[in-house]
Amino acid sequence: MDKTYQPHAIETSWYQTWESNNYFAPQGAGEPYTIALPPPNVTGSLHMGHGFNNAIMDALIRFRRMQGRNTLWQPGTDHAGIATQMVVERQLGAQNLSRHDLGRDKFLDKVWEWKEESGGNITRQIRRLGSSVDWSRERFTMDDGLSDAVKEAFVRLHEDGLIYRGKRLVNWDTKLHTAISDLEVENHDEKGHLWNLRYPLADGHKTADGKDHLVVATTRPETMLGDAAVAVHPTDERYKALIGTFVELPLVGRRIPIIADEYCDPEFGTGCVKITPAHDFNDYEVGKRHNLPLLNIFDKNAAVLPVAQVFNLDGSVNDEVDASLPGEYAYLDRFEARKKIVAAFEAAGLLEKIDDHALKVPRGDRSGTVIEPWLTDQWYVSTKPLAEQAIAAVEDGRIQFVPKQYENMYFSWMRDIQDWCISRQLWWGHRIPAWYDEAGNVYVGRDEAEVRAKHNLGDSKLRQDDDVLDTWFSSGLWTFSTLGWPQQTDFLKTFHPTDVLVTGFDIIFFWVARMIMLSLHLTQQIPFKTVYVHGLVRDGQGQKMSKSKGNVLDPLDIVDGISLDTLLEKRTSGMMQPKLAEKIAKQTKAEFPEGIASYGTDALRFTFCSLASTGRDIKFDMGRVEGYRNFCNKLWNAANFVIENTDGQDTGVNDEPVELSSVDRWIISQLQRSEAEVTRQLEQFRFDLAAQALYEFVWDEYCAWYLELVKPVLWDENAPIERQRGTRRTLIRVLEVALRLAHPFMPFITEEIWQRIKAQAGKQGPTLMLQPWPVANEARIDDAAEGDIEWVKALMLGVRQIRGEMKISMAKRIDIILNNASPEDHRRLADNEPLLMKLAKLESVRVLDQGEEAPMSATALVGEMQVLVPMAGLIDKGAELARLDKEIQRLDGEVQRVGGKLANQGFVAKAPAEVLDKERAKLAEAEQALAKLIEQREKIASL
Repeated sequence: MDKTYQPHAIETSWYQTWESNNYFAPQGAGEPYTIALPPPNVTGSLHMGHGFNNAIMDALIRFRRMQGRNTLWQPGTDHAGIATQMVVERQLGAQNLSRHDLGRDKFLDKVWEWKEESGGNITRQIRRLGSSVDWSRERFTMDDGLSDAVKEAFVRLHEDGLIYRGKRLVNWDTKLHTAISDLEVENHDEKGHLWNLRYPLADGHKTADGKDHLVVATTRPETMLGDAAVAVHPTDERYKALIGTFVELPLVGRRIPIIADEYCDPEFGTGCVKITPAHDFNDYEVGKRHNLPLLNIFDKNAAVLPVAQVFNLDGSVNDEVDASLPGEYAYLDRFEARKKIVAAFEAAGLLEKIDDHALKVPRGDRSGTVIEPWLTDQWYVSTKPLAEQAIAAVEDGRIQFVPKQYENMYFSWMRDIQDWCISRQLWWGHRIPAWYDEAGNVYVGRDEAEVRAKHNLGDSKLRQDDDVLDTWFSSGLWTFSTLGWPQQTDFLKTFHPTDVLVTGFDIIFFWVARMIMLSLHLTQQIPFKTVYVHGLVRDGQGQKMSKSKGNVLDPLDIVDGISLDTLLEKRTSGMMQPKLAEKIAKQTKAEFPEGIASYGTDALRFTFCSLASTGRDIKFDMGRVEGYRNFCNKLWNAANFVIENTDGQDTGVNDEPVELSSVDRWIISQLQRSEAEVTRQLEQFRFDLAAQALYEFVWDEYCAWYLELVKPVLWDENAPIERQRGTRRTLIRVLEVALRLAHPFMPFITEEIWQRIKAQAGKQGPTLMLQPWPVANEARIDDAAEGDIEWVKALMLGVRQIRGEMKISMAKRIDIILNNASPEDHRRLADNEPLLMKLAKLESVRVLDQGEEAPMSATALVGEMQVLVPMAGLIDKGAELARLDKEIQRLDGEVQRVGGKLANQGFVAKAPAEVLDKERAKLAEAEQALAKLIEQREKIASL
């Protein structure tokens, strides 16, 4: 192997080898094990969340594959209706075209062209992460097979009475001209106003304080055109006598009732609230309770608008607000209408006041426009019957959440679930399989021919519904539609239900729950047995990664490296605010003054796994990546050492007689414990603890100690052949097993090393990924060998400590004396003296005779036994005393300075608590160091 580890020299070629040889396909003879890759948007590019969950899923699938399970990691991408349509519409806009200029069919041709050219970018990036998905089964949510599954699901749910068409409020995006889900709405804290408007009382009624009007406070005065009532709290004494009477709605002149409802807060404003059921979600619920009319003031229903009037779906006032209202507000934009209505109130003397008011403004996450609650005809799924089964599946343990506390989040939402609006006013997506005749009757079927045959429609003129389905509907079928449903394919029978879903907590409601509901109803199976919920990947300061904060990291930039100039371009390009771009550039230069170095895929994957503590957000630290790049280097260098000492040598793989030293038995014993621990933690989804156990064995035990402890045997020409053979066999076999343990976390480096050592280790096979997973053998756990070697390690560490404290060169051979040695210490010394002499660089070692006085020595403890290093002749006494005096003087000054500051009552009274804590810690540290140096000086002075 090369002397230095170069990840780019091995990663791409190994992935191509694995994929071209179809190693990712199901092939184990054991029980099936399935993971469905959450389908990333075809428009997307890889972000840190993708990098994290791909590392977790690949660790699981490689682990189970090596255990002999019949594994399938099902990949695919989502058509991402709104996001994809926006991309293509922007491209057309650059040519001064709109989708309406092309028409539906030609526009969809353009979308498919774009998907074929650019849509596969994210799958190429997933390959770069080493994800061992079965690419031969890659699916796209708009594939013919998946489209058939979507139609089948829609028809069955409709036939079962669970899909219906109804007029209700939706989140309407006035820029994209479609309903959107709650998930796609972001609530922004913004500064606004509260308009206090006077509504005259009808029929001569007066308030308790003699006024002839009520004052209502609203953040949206334009919607007053659609008011259906004014509400007060039932117990509000100011208005009790007015409940059941009417007000005259200003500008419109319509009489609307005063109603009592507990929705009103008597402490807010005047305690009077205007109720506009067609333009506010809370008001809609009040309206249902009181049977109020739904008066839509914005735009006509999209279903009946001709294409020429589609522009009118942007939240402008319609021309049918009220028969008695003149047309001066018709076709005005909602915010222009607001200005004109407020001016009309002021002119009529009905504007009481305007207050500044902080409010949450709902905006579309893609368009950025203010979302309008809009009354329109949409398709819905009746979710309460489906939710009952889905709740039961988690309650009875058929589906388990890891960590378990996320079940409470799931139950909370499912027990208060609302019907799901599944129609979107887009062109890109699964078109709703419903047809209308000229009388407006609607017919649902898998295709038009089925509709005509089923309902005996003959040659009647039919029009298919223009809407498409919410993207979550097709992705809700993902675990079984990708396996061939509704056909009962062999893959569906074998690999469904899937085993694990790896996902973030933020889509438990919108995707996880819907998959459970749809799978239980349509297949009578749960979609997965376990939901592993991970947190968000945040930056090193715990901040959410976002473009506006300029702290986004691309996982492939960490894998491949990126220059500072290119990183600055990525983070600041497209910024509309120069000051923000300047701030982000400054932060980036401070954080990455030389850009980001190339760390390779394995180091990044191991970092993700090491940070995967269940359910917690992940604070991503580049220092960890650097540390695990060093871990890869350590493993590479260890492999080179093993190869140098086993290549062409007798490693005993043909069952020749071997002699295992206590060092060999110790590392074999430690390996069994590590195998068991890594396996146990992976099975419990504790990737962090599994990674930690692996790291500690490879770095701390195998590399730091075993490779050092075996050098005397390997390099001793006079050592017995059986012992050398036993050490070589242990050396390479333990490395081979460690590579198998590490492979799920670090697939590339482990494959490269394994291919180089497999013959010497007595292994065969084309790839490490299909080798058996290591299984611990309790019979090979050797407590005696572990005790002996831990004793050797403690003694060597004690000697190293003394050398460091006394500034004794590591090259200088020294004498040591053991005091208070037990019979067991005597035995261990006799068994390991040659090893200690060589590795601890000892001139001699002896046990202090009983009654003998020890010379002046530096001391370390190994259990009850003292390790003494006589100081006479080891150091230049005068020079060392001078050095110590200088350091003692410096530390004494530090103690006096900090102690004086803390003794100053003025400083203590004014300083923040964290400053005081820091100063006290500094004083304690200086006092401890000073006492240690004084003790050391006394020892040397007495020599």
